[in-house]
Amino acid sequence: MKKSLVALSLVSIGMAMADSDKQLLDEARKLFKPLPEVAENPENPLNEYKVKLGKMLYYDPRLSKSGFISCNSCHNIATYGVDNLPTSIGHKWSIGPRNAPTVLNAALHVAQFWDGRAKDVEEQAQGPIVNPKEMAIPHKDFAVKRIASIPEYVELFKKAFPGEKDPVNYENIAKAIAAFERTLMTPSRFDKFLKGDLNALTEKEKKGLRLFIGVGCATCHNGVTVGGQTFQKFGIYEPFWKYTGSKNPDKGRYNVTKKESDMYVFKVPSLRNVARTYPYFHDGSVWDLKEAVRIMAKVQLNKELTDEQIDYIVAFLKSLTGEIPKEALELPVLPPSTDETPKPDFE
Repeated sequence: MKKSLVALSLVSIGMAMADSDKQLLDEARKLFKPLPEVAENPENPLNEYKVKLGKMLYYDPRLSKSGFISCNSCHNIATYGVDNLPTSIGHKWSIGPRNAPTVLNAALHVAQFWDGRAKDVEEQAQGPIVNPKEMAIPHKDFAVKRIASIPEYVELFKKAFPGEKDPVNYENIAKAIAAFERTLMTPSRFDKFLKGDLNALTEKEKKGLRLFIGVGCATCHNGVTVGGQTFQKFGIYEPFWKYTGSKNPDKGRYNVTKKESDMYVFKVPSLRNVARTYPYFHDGSVWDLKEAVRIMAKVQLNKELTDEQIDYIVAFLKSLTGEIPKEALELPVLPPSTDETPKPDFE
């Protein structure tokens, strides 16, 4: 009899836990969505040649004035699309003003850059190449001249952009890079959970997800990329620099719009792969994920989380670490320069 009662009790507990997990899944599905296989853009349709070309250009340092810096320098695919520096190193060892956000899953964001000044990855890809502190190409035509001097690239552009009279142009360089970036999806165990696998997350991770939703983190960090969908003021209840130690606080989106309402407003970062994309915040001022969670709770939600609560939330955040597409990690063999290819310039 006692064994039967114990067995019934265990069954009841198991059923209660299953019901609780189903309720959590239902709640999560209202806030989050699984990643798609690719991030489509009707204005820049993907094809195998365009993605191949974009990957080559992404890794090609000849898109920089010095011939030393590539897109991958600051957005290293092998380190989850970032360089793990507070702010990136550019031409002539220039130090950029903001932390390099991850390129993984970024094509699904509402806009690009911390201040949202580019509407999509196609527009974003045009910026760093001619930025004097980044890749420092003197002008767009110079970039085109370099690429157009390489016959293998010319042929690949024709295949990637069929029907165009002069496919090797600056806009198509950016479109090709963006096409590659639109394939950089990193599904994780959280996606399996959202698709119905209740065992995809551990009990600790599920507790973290409940807290993440319950304390208000998911108010801003939601959607398919667990963030990246809205703009919010950093420091709603207290100045962020009081806790991050930031010097000369960045005014964020205000620098773009000049609207007082955009002072200290930034694009909400995606939390996918956040355990691998340290240091944190727009200026890379915080290295520890637990400390970043503590600060966010304080300045955004006016809440003091316990160490135990933070541990649970961080456990959930680590479940967002996904798998980098293997083909993206395979280094491409780049075509050689020719006598007509403009030489590197370190000045």
